[in-house]
Amino acid sequence: MATTKRHDVKDLSLTPEGVRRIEWADRQMPVLAAIRERFESEQPLAGYRISACLHVTTETANLARTLKAGGADVVLCASNPLSTQDDVAAALVDAYDIAVFAIKGEDNDTYYSHIEAAVDHKPQLTMDDGADVIGVLHSARREQLGDIIAGTEETTTGVIRLKALERDGALGFPVIAVNDADTKHLFDNRYGTGQSTIDGIIRATNVLLAGKRFVISGYGWVGRGVALRAKGMGAHVIVTETEPMRALEAVMDGYEVLPMEKAAPIGDLFCTATGDKSVIRREHVERMKDGAILANTGHFNVEIDIPALRQLAKETREARAFVDEFTLEDGRRIYLIADGRLVNLSAAEGHPALVMDMSFANQALSAEYAIQHAAELERKVYPVPSEIDREIARLKLDTMGVAIDQLTEEQAKYLASWDEGT
Repeated sequence: MATTKRHDVKDLSLTPEGVRRIEWADRQMPVLAAIRERFESEQPLAGYRISACLHVTTETANLARTLKAGGADVVLCASNPLSTQDDVAAALVDAYDIAVFAIKGEDNDTYYSHIEAAVDHKPQLTMDDGADVIGVLHSARREQLGDIIAGTEETTTGVIRLKALERDGALGFPVIAVNDADTKHLFDNRYGTGQSTIDGIIRATNVLLAGKRFVISGYGWVGRGVALRAKGMGAHVIVTETEPMRALEAVMDGYEVLPMEKAAPIGDLFCTATGDKSVIRREHVERMKDGAILANTGHFNVEIDIPALRQLAKETREARAFVDEFTLEDGRRIYLIADGRLVNLSAAEGHPALVMDMSFANQALSAEYAIQHAAELERKVYPVPSEIDREIARLKLDTMGVAIDQLTEEQAKYLASWDEGT
């Protein structure tokens, strides 16, 4: 069915391939499929406009389909210039009648024009992966803030920005931090990003990880996941951290922990996963060995100081698709994957659908919750309600064929009491 909605995608002739891949992902997303079936019947989002700024992937397509099934009028734009899957964008427009503004490799002006298009939708609910839509609304479109019931945020970087807004008393509407749900960050960030980051690095470079010194900056849930997978493939993992407890945990997990200054000369591969800027700086690049490979799996491409890398280079060329080679004055070559953008989506396909099933179930149910509780929510960053988290975990176990025990009445009473000792 051809859409009459506005859109800006690369090529609508890619639709058939996009549909096939969306359907493939859907078979790995049974929790979201169950929610979509209920939404079709109950229409909890009927009449609401949703502007979503997310990675335009097969998994996101199934979230958009679920929101539409619930009655929402959805507009989707990309949350990163390199993460869009063009066949998926085409299929959403041409086969599923959802407005999409996203083209893989779009320049900065086009990227922000697409965000503006999503804001032009005059949303009542927002969905962000990095808080870009919320950022535009709080800067250039403040007159629209009063029309918005709530938003959701998918990633650590976005939650950090939103909590800063809240601390300054500047947050214009309530936001549910989907990233902080246990069924999101414990699985998506650790298992999803762990696997897909390694996938992106290998697809881009075809290097053997076994025997390499693999430096991971940041030991949050993403860093833990990447470290686990790199170690499993035979790499010698080195962790850099600024937070003492996380550094201690990395040591106790069996990894070498060094400051970046000392890791820089010995690392073969570097992957940033901090959510902060200038984690790998000029002074670090100056100390790196010939052939060092740099990648980032954080949301924005600011974790590696790319301007400094360009200043140090006497020559730059494309060594492989998504790999740039920087030749320094002394002849050393440093390689940067995907312009420092999140490597798992820029050079690969992002998280496995089985993991995103839980993340996007949180998005869908949080949107429903926000509408149901709009009158009670203040201009704060809220966690996903624990009952939603538990229900998603229960549904996921059911779809995996895993049964668990239930507390007996006696056990429940014991856990709730104080007067029964040894």
